[in-house]
Amino acid sequence: MRLISLLVCSLLVSSTLPALAADEKVDLALVNKIRDEGTNRSKIMETLSVLTDEIGPRLTGSPSLKKAGDWSKAQLSEWGLQNAQVVSIAPFGRSWVLEKAAMRMVAPSNLELVAIPKAWTPGTDGVKRGKVVYVKLENDEDLAKWKGKLKGTIILRDAMTPTKLHTTADAKRYTDQELHDLEHMELGGAPARPPTDMAELAKRMAFAKKINPYLTEEGVIATVNVSRGDDGTIFVAGGGSYKQGEPIGPSALVMSTEQYNRVFRLIEKKKDVEVEVEVAVNFGDEDPANSINVFAEIPGSDKKDEIVMLGGHLDSWHAGTGATDNAAGVAVAMEAVRLLKAINFKPRRTIRIALWGGEEQGLLGSRDFINKNVAARPESTDPKEKDLPSFMRRPTGPLMLKPLHGKISAYYNLDNGGGKIRGIYAENNAAAKAIFDTWLAPFHDLGAKTATLRKTGSTDHVSFDAVGVPGFQFIQEPMDYFTRTHHSNMDLFDKIQKGDMMQAAMVMANFVAHTANRDELIPRKPMPPEPARPAAR
Repeated sequence: MRLISLLVCSLLVSSTLPALAADEKVDLALVNKIRDEGTNRSKIMETLSVLTDEIGPRLTGSPSLKKAGDWSKAQLSEWGLQNAQVVSIAPFGRSWVLEKAAMRMVAPSNLELVAIPKAWTPGTDGVKRGKVVYVKLENDEDLAKWKGKLKGTIILRDAMTPTKLHTTADAKRYTDQELHDLEHMELGGAPARPPTDMAELAKRMAFAKKINPYLTEEGVIATVNVSRGDDGTIFVAGGGSYKQGEPIGPSALVMSTEQYNRVFRLIEKKKDVEVEVEVAVNFGDEDPANSINVFAEIPGSDKKDEIVMLGGHLDSWHAGTGATDNAAGVAVAMEAVRLLKAINFKPRRTIRIALWGGEEQGLLGSRDFINKNVAARPESTDPKEKDLPSFMRRPTGPLMLKPLHGKISAYYNLDNGGGKIRGIYAENNAAAKAIFDTWLAPFHDLGAKTATLRKTGSTDHVSFDAVGVPGFQFIQEPMDYFTRTHHSNMDLFDKIQKGDMMQAAMVMANFVAHTANRDELIPRKPMPPEPARPAAR
């Protein structure tokens, strides 16, 4: 009997969803205009070229991010958007710009080494030469073991990483079966990842904070980590600290895997290895103008007080030019609003584009916007979490709603590389999924056809979803995002496919326009639960 009831419920649900979709209006005349403008008069690669080739890497807190923000504001205004503004998310921290990095092995033989410094680590104050040693620093016992033995050295922080033969292509597109599997959810399986042990994480981070002062005190010239990539690809992010007053240690670099392995093997053979290194950086003080968000609007009409938002993050890491992460998403969002202005679209709700800063440091830009305008909770004061970044601390207290909470219909984000849109993550919002299925229909021929109830993370839509405002990330082709370009020196304009970007901009413009002109806001999920109160003592 129980099985029969479950089957009946399942049939009722499946029969209801098409009805919901059938009731949703699709403006095919609007779709035709978007497709015509986006196909025949696209400007998306020009936008991408300015952000990557001309402006280059856009590290949060750097003058380049300010330059990108000023240019984006001006360009959006030129296209006819209103209320364009650059808004500081300070306090953030220190500015950092890489000016020069060179490293070469000088003994037992000569070899030019490919290595890139980590952000927010210092320069070497000229060319320095030192013996290379492999040093494990994983606990207090290791610190005691090496004390007094590292002056004037260049230390390898990792064991050798054997490379594997490439038998498949770096880049791939989703197969129909993969999209089918993505669309269908299975309940009751093992969680994707075990819950974080916050106490253990805090313990590890507290030990990590000992490393930089220790290395400086010991007189280490530089540290070197091995890249997780191969074939000359170097994946590198931050080190040191962007917080004023925190220790930054010596220069810290990441080296290409194959060269790192060669140096490591020589050390294993007890060969004396010497390396020359020179790193020059511009390490500045906090400048509120360098840590920013950018906003601009297409004003609405009868529902102008309600808002539809779209965007991506403007900041990037420094090894490449931040093309797939995330100039691509920014260019798509900018192109989407350009398309709507070019076809003279008249939205009922106000459309607001948001280009976020600080995403790479923990969604700082979108969190700043949410906390100031949408909703906020007090941050945890648990002493076990005091050493964790603020974005990793558990929320406490009630959610305090602010004026925009009930006014934002939805936020649409793009931040998973340079691939075309294949659909959208509906974030377990069944009513939204039914609507999205309908809106995707005119783009099935371009490969966008999958709306899944699955959730995804690590992009700025999370800041909205966390406070009960519909926030969505599009499903993008994986391409070579995680295998080659994500946070690497290969994150360059050449890794972007023009046709994919044109398609993505049209799909995003379609979603934004239809959201703007619906009679109702996008349906909302139940509000996030209030955090559990600590037990009385």
